[in-house]
Amino acid sequence: MTESQATAAVREVALRARAASYDLALTSRAVKDAALEAMAAALSSSTDAVLTANAEDVARAVEAGTPAGIVDRLRLDPSRIAGMAQGLRDVAALPDPVGEVVRGSTLPNGLELRQVRVPFGVVGIIYEARPNVTADAAGLCLKSGNAVLLRGSSSARTSNAAIVSMLRDALASAGLPEDCVQLVPGDTHDSVAALMRARGLVDLLIPRGGASLIQSVVEGSIVPVIETGVGNVHVYVDAAADLDKALAIVVNAKTSRPSVCNSAESLLVHEAVAAEFVPRVVKALQAEGVAIHGDDAFAGIDGVVPATEEDFGTEYLSLELAAAVVPSLEAAVEHIRRWSSGHTEAIVTEDLAAARRFTAAVDAAAVMVNASTRFTDGGEFGFGAEIGISTQKLHARGPMGLPELTSTKYVVTGDGHIR
Repeated sequence: MTESQATAAVREVALRARAASYDLALTSRAVKDAALEAMAAALSSSTDAVLTANAEDVARAVEAGTPAGIVDRLRLDPSRIAGMAQGLRDVAALPDPVGEVVRGSTLPNGLELRQVRVPFGVVGIIYEARPNVTADAAGLCLKSGNAVLLRGSSSARTSNAAIVSMLRDALASAGLPEDCVQLVPGDTHDSVAALMRARGLVDLLIPRGGASLIQSVVEGSIVPVIETGVGNVHVYVDAAADLDKALAIVVNAKTSRPSVCNSAESLLVHEAVAAEFVPRVVKALQAEGVAIHGDDAFAGIDGVVPATEEDFGTEYLSLELAAAVVPSLEAAVEHIRRWSSGHTEAIVTEDLAAARRFTAAVDAAAVMVNASTRFTDGGEFGFGAEIGISTQKLHARGPMGLPELTSTKYVVTGDGHIR
C-alpha cells in the first residue's frame, strides 16, 4: 500500500466512523449495554477461533526472535480471553458518563447553565502487541459514545482481525452500526501517519506501547493526543517500613506480571534497614528468577550485577530490576525525580509523616502507600477496563476510564433572554 493509498484507506474508515459516531452519540445506555453484553458473549463463544488466530501471531513473533516480554503481551490464553469478555461486562455495569452534569447553576439573569459530558466522536487507538487492548478499547469507546479506529501492531494483526470481526457482528446483532468499531487498514507506518494527519475526521488519538511509539505519535500527530507513558516505576522501602510487608510488596510489584507498565523497575532501600532487608529481598527476588542490577550496597551479594546509570532509567518489562540504597527519604525522592516516568511510585512505611511527605513530593500519576504498584490499573481502581494510563497532566491522568473518554459542552437554557 502506497502512502496515497494509505491516506485514502484511512480517510474512508474515518468517514464511516464519523457517520457511526453520530448515531452512537444518541444511543441510550440500555442499547449500549446490550451491545457490550453481546460483544462479551461473542468473545466467550469464539475462544477457540481467537486462540487459533493468536497462535499464528505468536508463532511469527517467536520465529522473528521477538523478546519474551513482548511475546507475553501478545499471547492469549483462555483465561485472558475470559478476562477480556468480563471486562466488557464490567464496562456495561458502569454508569454511562454521557449526559452527566459536571456542574450547573442558575445565573443572576435567570439563564440555566449546565456543563454536561459528551463523547469526543471518533477516537483512534495506536497500540503495540496486546490484542486484549482491542476489546478493551472497543468496549470503553462504545460505552462513552465514541466510534473507535483501532491501529494495532502488525505483530497482532491476525488476532486483532479475528476479535474485531466478532465484535462488529455483535454490534450489528444489537442494532448498532458495525462501523462503531473498525480496524485501520494497512501494516506499514504509512497508515499510522495517515491516522495522525486525519484532523477533522479523528477527534483524539491515544498511543499505547513503548517509548518510541508514544514519542512518535506525540511529536508527529496533528490530531490531539492523550499521552500514555512508559512505566519506570519505583518502590521505596523507608526506615520505618514493616519489612515483611515490604518484601511481599516488592516481590509482587516485580514478579506478578513483569511485562506490564505498572510493574516495578527500581527498588530503593533506606540505609537504616538495608543491612537486614537487602539480603532478604535479593534472596526472594532471585528465587523468582529476577536479575538485579544493584549499586555498591547490593553488588556485593552473589549474583547481583553492578548497576550503571542507564539501568536506573530503563523500563525492563522483564524479570530485571535496578536497586540502590539511599540515605534518606529525601534522597529517594530526588532519585525518583531524576528517573521516574511519572507513572506509579510507591513507599512502604509505618510512619504517617513520611508517607505524607513522599506522596506530596513525588510527581506521578499514582502514588502507592504500603501497596503494590500493580494496583495502578483501571480494573483495580473500579473503572472497568481501562483505555490506558495517562502520564500527562491535562484532562486525564492515571488510569483512563469512561469519564476520561468524554469532553463536555455547555447547555444554556433561557426564556427569551437577550443580551
